Amino acid sequence: MSRKLEMVRVLCVVALLLSGLSSVAEAGDALAIGYNKDGVWTAATYYSSSTPQGGADYKDEAEARAEAERDLKKRASEGIVRTEIVSASDRTGHFAYARGLPKKGEAHVHVVGFGATKSEAEKQAYDQLNRKGAKLQQEIVFQYFSHGADPTTPRRKK
Repeated sequence: MSRKLEMVRVLCVVALLLSGLSSVAEAGDALAIGYNKDGVWTAATYYSSSTPQGGADYKDEAEARAEAERDLKKRASEGIVRTEIVSASDRTGHFAYARGLPKKGEAHVHVVGFGATKSEAEKQAYDQLNRKGAKLQQEIVFQYFSHGADPTTPRRKK
């Protein structure tokens, strides 16, 4: 992997972590991944509303998806030819973004686990990776808590 591509990845992950620390997710949220022409993921970003429903910055799930994609293109536009929304919701609870590899040399599998606690979200993320056969190099990339409008209805990528 080129040094420039690796730097873009590192900067995007750092931006994700900093954005998660600087504001608590209050409503709609979405995680977007960007891929280059070779199908390799090169960047990831997360969006969450900074105010609850009715607030000035509230965005529902659909609006959060659009903001995540817009942010991804803004932060790492060079070389991104495809974006994917890995997860989007309007739920209240803990979330864990994780990735793993099915086999050495294959593409990463990206998932987002959800739960009432951090440990439940982590467990769900690891369970998803295992069900998808991504048992190598599993890692939780970051976690966050979100206050959403609906704590019970699961939302997955469409």
